[in-house]
Amino acid sequence: MRLKSGFVLREVCNQKIVAAEGLQNINFNKLLSLNASAAFLWEEVEGKDFTVQDLADALVREYGIDEELALKDSRNLLESWKSAGVLDE
Repeated sequence: MRLKSGFVLREVCNQKIVAAEGLQNINFNKLLSLNASAAFLWEEVEGKDFTVQDLADALVREYGIDEELALKDSRNLLESWKSAGVLDE
């Protein structure tokens, strides 16, 4: 999977958000707010193909958390990104 082009991570008032840019995303009518670990993962995979395991590995590497928890959190994050329409599968 891959993040859809036309969505960018921005910092607004010390908050990380994903916003749509370009005509292909004109119907995207909300901003996606990301916590620090979700923003970290966005930056890790932006412009690359990735799997849920790639996200989990990055969480383990960056935060030193248990792999099982990292996989669970990564799956939840991907579901959130799917719901928001920012993933190409």
